[in-house]
Amino acid sequence: MDFENILLGGAILLFISILISKSLGRFGVPALLLFLGVGMLAGSDGFGNIHFDDAQSAQSLGTVALTIILFSGGLDTRWQSIRPVLWRGVTLATVGVFITAFLLGAFAYFVTDLTLLESLLLGSIVSSTDAAAVFSILRSKNIGLKNNLRPTLEFESGSNDPMAYFLTVSFTFLIINDDASIWELVPMFFMQMSIGAVSGVVMGRVMTWVINRIKLEQEGLYPALTLAMVIFTFAFTNLINGNGFLAVYIAAVILGNRNFIHKRSLTRFYDGLAWLMQILMFLTLGLLVFPSRMLPVIGIGILVSLFLIFVARPLSVFISMAFFKTTLQDKLYVSWVGLRGAVPIVFATYPLLAGVEQSGVIFNIVFFIVLTSVMLQGTTLSVVANWLNLGEKDNKPKKHQFELEMEYDIKNELTEIMVLPDSLAVGKSLVDLHFPKGTLIVLINRNKKFVTPNGATVLEAGDVLFVMTDNDEELKLVNQVLGYEVA
Repeated sequence: MDFENILLGGAILLFISILISKSLGRFGVPALLLFLGVGMLAGSDGFGNIHFDDAQSAQSLGTVALTIILFSGGLDTRWQSIRPVLWRGVTLATVGVFITAFLLGAFAYFVTDLTLLESLLLGSIVSSTDAAAVFSILRSKNIGLKNNLRPTLEFESGSNDPMAYFLTVSFTFLIINDDASIWELVPMFFMQMSIGAVSGVVMGRVMTWVINRIKLEQEGLYPALTLAMVIFTFAFTNLINGNGFLAVYIAAVILGNRNFIHKRSLTRFYDGLAWLMQILMFLTLGLLVFPSRMLPVIGIGILVSLFLIFVARPLSVFISMAFFKTTLQDKLYVSWVGLRGAVPIVFATYPLLAGVEQSGVIFNIVFFIVLTSVMLQGTTLSVVANWLNLGEKDNKPKKHQFELEMEYDIKNELTEIMVLPDSLAVGKSLVDLHFPKGTLIVLINRNKKFVTPNGATVLEAGDVLFVMTDNDEELKLVNQVLGYEVA
């Protein structure tokens, strides 16, 4: 096939995927499922008749895509939101993944013809969660989650891939090396995670320092600069036997919670790039699978999927969260948000390339598990949240960022807060509200017209205040003045 035809076909598939996502996303269908569906329809068993069976290319693209997606997710992770749930998220991302892998592996060993190691490999591949589709549905319906569940789930989904990756690579290694011992992997695990964590912390600080001091002549070079540092972080960490995925995520969290020039434009760039990587990854994996080859594993696939959804994931969540003060409803909902995404399909290419005997069967079962999880769990997340009385309208103040880029370390934050009809501030002047001394009401958006405030300005219901504060504590005081509860 000519390169021009490949470009044309890729552009058409990309365009169709975005249009379908826009059309069907409003009905609660996860984008992941739509992109995979387009890829499958365009594949050799579909209408497109595109024959693609290059697992090496799919794995390489998936690795790069996952690196960028993790970095983009880390940039958007606010330390203030994850700090209260840090250890809960870490436990879910490590202990929870480990328990899920071994429970599902043990079950697969008894219901399939796979060996014990092959069964544990299957469990490891599908042990991590993917919450990208989860929050796209919740946000599109403007539904929040009580009890800090959203940051818990976001942090878990962003940090549990390294554990699943380690388990997948480890069991693949044990299968193809008969004389290897599982005990050899224990020190390797701690070494990889430790090196990955240290590398992430160091590179996060280095990225901040470089971006703020390099003073490039062209603003368009900053995305290229950061992309080079992201790829370097992943590749160099792997080179020194660390976990590259963990390093990239930690580096992104550190960078995202610091001030650096062109922060707004860089965050937007990686948000768009992450979406492009997700679409390309899902399309490629959809092309890679042959639906006709999945028919023999439908029965086993359904059985394993149901065990994962209703037994393995809930048990791992209840055990992991037993150390923390959480309600039964919280545990049930976290159990239900065990959505499997494209990452397990990428991990399933590792045994394919390593020549594991039953790798084809494992790949088809994994793909079927992902489809089942997305269709069953991904379409019912908001329903289950409301059923467990955990859903709430997201009326929290949103940060408003100007297109102005500061070339120095600015500590102030501009936040957008709406004055609700039941607010204590309605009908009162600014001077009577006694806002904190370090707070400045910069502007008021009233009925789509901007009002320059002064002390005598009386607030009305529906006003949107642009509030400049020095720190998060002052922002909490502002919300208290307005009569809003602060968690």
